[in-house]
Amino acid sequence: MGSGQSYPSVSATHSAPSNIALIKYWGKRDASKNLPLNSSVSLTLSQDDMKAITTVVASPGIAADRLWLNGEEVDLSGNKRVRAVLREIRALARDRAVDGGGVIPGSVLRTWKVHIVSRNTFPTAAGLASSAAGYAALVHTLADVFNVGREVGDAMGEREAPGVLPSGTLSAVARQGSGSACRSLAGGLVEWRAGSKVDGSDSYGVQLFGEGHWPELALLIAVVSEKAKGTGSTDGMIRAGETSELLQHRAGVCVPRRLDALKTAFLARDFPSLARLSMVDSNQFHATCTDTYPPVFYMNDVSRRIVACVHAVNEKAGLGVIAGYTFDAGPNAVIITTRQHVAFLLAVLLSHFPPSASDLTAPGGFVSGEALGGATLLDGAQKLIATLSPALTPTSDAPSVEGCIKHVYATTVGDGPRVLGKEDALADATTGLPLTIGKAGGGFEKGL
Repeated sequence: MGSGQSYPSVSATHSAPSNIALIKYWGKRDASKNLPLNSSVSLTLSQDDMKAITTVVASPGIAADRLWLNGEEVDLSGNKRVRAVLREIRALARDRAVDGGGVIPGSVLRTWKVHIVSRNTFPTAAGLASSAAGYAALVHTLADVFNVGREVGDAMGEREAPGVLPSGTLSAVARQGSGSACRSLAGGLVEWRAGSKVDGSDSYGVQLFGEGHWPELALLIAVVSEKAKGTGSTDGMIRAGETSELLQHRAGVCVPRRLDALKTAFLARDFPSLARLSMVDSNQFHATCTDTYPPVFYMNDVSRRIVACVHAVNEKAGLGVIAGYTFDAGPNAVIITTRQHVAFLLAVLLSHFPPSASDLTAPGGFVSGEALGGATLLDGAQKLIATLSPALTPTSDAPSVEGCIKHVYATTVGDGPRVLGKEDALADATTGLPLTIGKAGGGFEKGL
């Protein structure tokens, strides 16, 4: 195509997973570049149950960058993070072949504006890493549209790429939108390396183990609240950096030792060690929040009762250590276990926190999860409640509380971003305007 010819619009739709950190990052060594105080490690969650879906349309006919999130337009004028991601991806744009022949030069492509339409299938800003999934999907889709090339180890589908990017390039871009997003660009167990360089070029996510390394792992995510947390993660980290003495000790002494131990446990598929390390790190992370002045509280009374339930199971069920917990910056619990114990653990939760009638009949059911059979799992767990020992059932001083858990995601460890087909598009391929999409969670306004 010559300079006087018109170019067709370019569009792509991708999805990306959420992730849950087993060793948390908290605190930033450079807030402007989203550089963490310490490295962290996370499990990528199955996209069959929790994901962000994003469509990007670029066209010479689009006048301005625009973003729609779960059916509502987001003002980009003050959104530094989305604009930073757009700036970085455009700088990497390369020549792109188009259907029917011809090439759009990268120099032309990077001048085009985009329409972005995205939705999440789970709650936003509630400690479930919606921002990680949202920004990972955004970066992966933009990379496709602007043909930035294939990163080492990055599964961008079967399309041809004109070059290979240095390892960590896309992850470093995603980090500027949401720190934890750099861990959602790969499946399995992923480490976000804190790095030490001032420019942040060595701070990105690295896959340690693929999703197939430990297929027996399973997770129950108990949604205690779908409301946005009272103190945003960024604000909480800034306050902790200014006031918490524990934060520095945690980042410099505790986390490095814990990271090595967790990698060893994961390699050996040593579940008791994995569970203990996850619980200890979660507890210390929230202790750091409490050590902040004024203190920040993300867990609530229901969260703490779930902690007690997990310890009771490990100590009194006679099965050894079969469960661990971790809580991000929110009240929602992630219980780590293995597939053989999922129904039993769900039964313990249901005995202490029976669902309300409205939650049971809500769209999608009380328990969702394709890989673990949500409805069937719920039925099996309810039948198991009658067989639980008195040591695992509610007591008079801690009776069951109906409706305190709103929903449970039963899921597994999953893969990284996926390239979706035209049938999954959320926007018109020419205008970029949104098609009809559902309203679920979000992920762009309040990333870590």
